[in-house]
Amino acid sequence: MLETAKHLLMPSKRSNVPPFMVMDVMAAAAAIEATGGRVVHMEVGQPAQPAPATALAAAQAALVHGRIGYTETLGIPSLRAAIARHYAETYDFALDPARVVVTTGSSGGFILAFLALFEPGDRVALANPGYPPYRHVLSALGCEPVLIETSERTRWSLTGKALIAAHRQAPLKGVVIASPANPTGTMMDADALAQLIAVAEAEGIRVISDEIYHGLDYAFAAETAANMSAQSLVINSFSKYFCMTGWRVGWMVVPDSLVRAVERLQQNLAISVPTLAQIAAEAAFDGKPEMEAVKHGYEENRRILTEGLPKAGLDKFLPVDGAFYLYADISRFSNDSLDFAKRMLNEAGVAATPGIDFDPVNGHNFLRFCYAGSAAEMHEAVARIGKWLKA
Repeated sequence: MLETAKHLLMPSKRSNVPPFMVMDVMAAAAAIEATGGRVVHMEVGQPAQPAPATALAAAQAALVHGRIGYTETLGIPSLRAAIARHYAETYDFALDPARVVVTTGSSGGFILAFLALFEPGDRVALANPGYPPYRHVLSALGCEPVLIETSERTRWSLTGKALIAAHRQAPLKGVVIASPANPTGTMMDADALAQLIAVAEAEGIRVISDEIYHGLDYAFAAETAANMSAQSLVINSFSKYFCMTGWRVGWMVVPDSLVRAVERLQQNLAISVPTLAQIAAEAAFDGKPEMEAVKHGYEENRRILTEGLPKAGLDKFLPVDGAFYLYADISRFSNDSLDFAKRMLNEAGVAATPGIDFDPVNGHNFLRFCYAGSAAEMHEAVARIGKWLKA
């Protein structure tokens, strides 16, 4: 009987996905701080600034005066309309609010997208390096993530040629595109993005575009896949540009043919996205001037790192086009990014994420630094790393 009970308590095979290592680094940093240590946090992709004042004020007013109940499954209509206006103002794209689905962050959006688009066993292409939960969630849902290596020659982005090569080996059902990308911070220009989408759709490969870092573009303006294909599925969030990570509210732009399927899934998985977060998110659009000031702060942090890290000893990193990440090559010092990150945290007091979290093939040679903190913290990090590497 006892053996039977133990068996019943065993986790499912689909739950056996790797941890999101950045969260483990965050926990280790917190343990150091709990004992009085000082850590410069560059591990978690999280803005240091709060949500826009307009969002906070709207949430406070709702708590005082409003009843916080369920909303429509697809989202509060006025929020969906505001998101559609955002596309008109930002990308000159006329978006029907009926195609907008409000989600529990981009994470909820990916679960809905993968469930709506793919069957167990389907192969889905991902750029390598890339955001770990793409492959982890796909695996948990019974799909097969297909990692396609990127290189400096393609600015660390997927190309149509590489996608077709993987498709010819075994048919692909989907591809996830990210620009600006995590962890690399690199971007695809409009021509490269359009070409990749065209190649994918010509082969019947469904396109999911992760645009969570849109707005945080420095090299050139990001373009939305929605402007290039009515069949692409776009995922975005209020987490990054609008500094609303903990509010857990994002959105999808869904092809007409998938709206009802996504609605049915969300009805059963979540009923609706938290109402308070939706109210705050709608008001966040009125806080863009405040968010632009935050973005300028990221640009200064980017300058501090791109000028300071080479002097500290880390002189090889990928183009820092957008988002708030710098992906640095540490092979001069170590071929074990996990060990390097642990030592840097414990000995230098700087927390960063090992590249193996993002790239199981070559990530042992890389480290991701998030520069969403303050300029003072960036200067401190550069000084600490330089002293540590030269010790």
